[in-house]
Amino acid sequence: MSRVLVLNSGSSSVKYRLLSGDERLASGTVERIGEDSSPVPDHEAALKVVAAELADRGLGLDSSELTAIGHRVVHGGKTFTEPTLITDEVIRKIEELVPLAPLHNPANLTGIEVARRLRPDLPQVAVFDTAFHSTISPAAATYAIDREVAERLSIRRYGFHGTSHAYVSREAARAVDRPLGNVIVLHLGNGASASAVSAGRCVDTSMGMTPLEGLVMGTRSGDLDPAIVLYLGRTGGMSLEEIDVLLNRRGGMLGLCGDNDMRAVQERLAAGDPDAELAFSVYCHRLRKYVGAYYAVLGTVDVIAFTGGVGENSPLVRETALAGLEALGIAVDPVRNRRGDRLISPDDAAVKVAVIPTDEELEIARQTLEVISRTNRG
Repeated sequence: MSRVLVLNSGSSSVKYRLLSGDERLASGTVERIGEDSSPVPDHEAALKVVAAELADRGLGLDSSELTAIGHRVVHGGKTFTEPTLITDEVIRKIEELVPLAPLHNPANLTGIEVARRLRPDLPQVAVFDTAFHSTISPAAATYAIDREVAERLSIRRYGFHGTSHAYVSREAARAVDRPLGNVIVLHLGNGASASAVSAGRCVDTSMGMTPLEGLVMGTRSGDLDPAIVLYLGRTGGMSLEEIDVLLNRRGGMLGLCGDNDMRAVQERLAAGDPDAELAFSVYCHRLRKYVGAYYAVLGTVDVIAFTGGVGENSPLVRETALAGLEALGIAVDPVRNRRGDRLISPDDAAVKVAVIPTDEELEIARQTLEVISRTNRG
């Protein structure tokens, strides 16, 4: 069975997983790269740590059984709409997209460059977070601003968490034993996004040009009146950097109640904390709005799938977000929901509601092997 090493290189960490088919052989994280007190000064040293950890398990990076390396890359822009075999030209084009993801793409590139130096003989594949959403229509992707400005600066809806949405939408169809139909995926973690998927193709998604748009998140505000940004600058006297921090790092649940961990918010909610009550209500209200909107976009819905740390582990979020939607055929069985069943809707519900653990690394590995297979056939 072919082995694939999946690498997710962040600015100060490298996460990895080694898979053989769907079997996880090894996984881990190297953290605090480049920090003063860290023994790992850079990403090359981090990849060598990964190689050593794999070797300790008898699964060395130099193994002849390693078929390929798959890399998570956050932003593919309009250039990359599918997983892509990495070449020098591909790296150059990813570098051109750095302005769209200045915190993520440089770190992703560093991981690619180091891995290519360590195993130059292996095919390596870039799997883009944005690629799954490249099928959304121009009506869904286009912002209503001056077209020349938008085209010059590549302003449009890209969407993120694409590997998760791709994986979960397929697994949701399997969970209800139906062909790929219409699925609403709710990926709820510290970052959160929704997607409307029809027959395996994304038709709309909540995150936009950046991951800030859409649902309320742990520290991100999600949707807000864009004139608030102007108001914060003109009237609030805030700089662009301060506004960026306010919306991305001090917004969302953290901004509303001081906690970005849903478990802590729910504990405070149970204790009657009014700030936690408001934050939770805002969070679930936004979710319900997107479910209704994507129901309208799709026309009919076969499955609503919850995933991510919050989606998989919070019965209260699932129940509250879908409350009052019975007229749409959407309902949650309270016993199944609290028990954590895979299917949490009543048997007679027109729309099935499922809890699907996401597996982005497995999805990256599968897409990597598909690229390798396609390349070999070509």
